[in-house]
Amino acid sequence: MLGKIKEAVEYINDRIQTTPYIGIILGSGIGELALEIEAELKIPYDEIPNFPVSTVKGHDGQLIFGKLNGIQVVAMQGRFHYYEGYSMQEVTMPIRVLKLLGIEYLFVSNASGGVNPKFEVGDIMLIKDHINLMPNPLIGENYDDHGPRFVDMSEAYDKKLLSLAKRIARHNGIKYQTGVYASVTGPTYETPAEYKYIHTLGADAVGMSTVPEVIVARHMGLPVFAVSVISDLGVDGKIIEISHQEVIQAVARVTPKLITLFKDLVKEV
Repeated sequence: MLGKIKEAVEYINDRIQTTPYIGIILGSGIGELALEIEAELKIPYDEIPNFPVSTVKGHDGQLIFGKLNGIQVVAMQGRFHYYEGYSMQEVTMPIRVLKLLGIEYLFVSNASGGVNPKFEVGDIMLIKDHINLMPNPLIGENYDDHGPRFVDMSEAYDKKLLSLAKRIARHNGIKYQTGVYASVTGPTYETPAEYKYIHTLGADAVGMSTVPEVIVARHMGLPVFAVSVISDLGVDGKIIEISHQEVIQAVARVTPKLITLFKDLVKEV
């Protein structure tokens, strides 16, 4: 895997002119944020050696290099999921590539199901912690040059970034929640009993991504900020049949607020 990562980094470095400062992962339906980037270069995933390819609707599948609010960034317009058949090492390979390209921070977004009874569809949840219910991406040989064998996760989500995001949200009149995100493999949405179980564990929202990316980011020493859009509810009396298209539509309604939050956060960092 190290050889594959190196090959991908070398290919990208040969094409970019500047070093990105912040990496951004755009989740389901949040790709519109990419339109706010003054793009200098777009590289489709299928052109990058050894890179996975997005197979999910709402994940366009390209790296976008450019400026967001005057800051040099690289955005992943589309991520990879364990349920697509990729190994955890493949799912998280892009995080290692972005770190080796020079990013200093990682910002992550996703759509998730709310299991907190106080949440509503369309809420923006700033992630303060997570519960990993997926295979750990660090299982296997450790890359000593990338990070330690045993990784401290007492601050998986950077407290300073979280505090800054709260201040930005309040300044812009953006309603937000804070909570714990639980990750599951998917691709099935949860049963009512599973929603209840996940909430009992201490989670406020549940989804099929983000946590593996965060674990690898922390392995490599990257501070992380992450946000979920509550696209459906897993709460007694509010559970309805849900489709991926409805998830994308729910996210689209609050995308302008996410764009404001991310643009201001990038500038402040």
